[in-house]
Amino acid sequence: WSATPSPIRRWPNAWAAFSMAKEVYASDVTRDEAEQDEHGGFFGMGEPNDGYAQYFTGRSYLKQVSAPDDPLVIHNVTFEPECRNNWHIHHAARGGGQILICVDGEGWCQLEDQPAKRMLPGDVVEVPAGVKHWHGAAKNSWFSHLAFMLPGEGMSNEWLEPVTDAEYDALMA
Repeated sequence: WSATPSPIRRWPNAWAAFSMAKEVYASDVTRDEAEQDEHGGFFGMGEPNDGYAQYFTGRSYLKQVSAPDDPLVIHNVTFEPECRNNWHIHHAARGGGQILICVDGEGWCQLEDQPAKRMLPGDVVEVPAGVKHWHGAAKNSWFSHLAFMLPGEGMSNEWLEPVTDAEYDALMA
């Protein structure tokens, strides 16, 4: 037995949070099918992600789906085709990390020193605290994922270098 829960033991918590996010979204927003965003999956595309644009290659959109005072912060992040964020690290003195669940389109997530993982709706990636990584859309597809920021202590984000065109283009090779 380890003091650190394995990823397998955490999935029920992630799925419970996903259901909670759907309930929060459904209770706060009512719109008919004709008004649904073209991209962004069930949660919709959100607003241009201008506050973090400097850390993205291409345009992204952000929509918070958790309640503002909820300790588990959940955003739906939508990337236009070829958009990706820079390499980055979610630091935490204790706890923390991120879970990504693809809800629309096709994208990629790569943890440092590991091959990139293609993401399709329903795919889940766990990014432990302190691990350098990036995520973004495939070349010819919009991509949306729920980003769950797991609660922790002493949390901060460190934005690093952009994913180079050579690194990104190698995904299709």
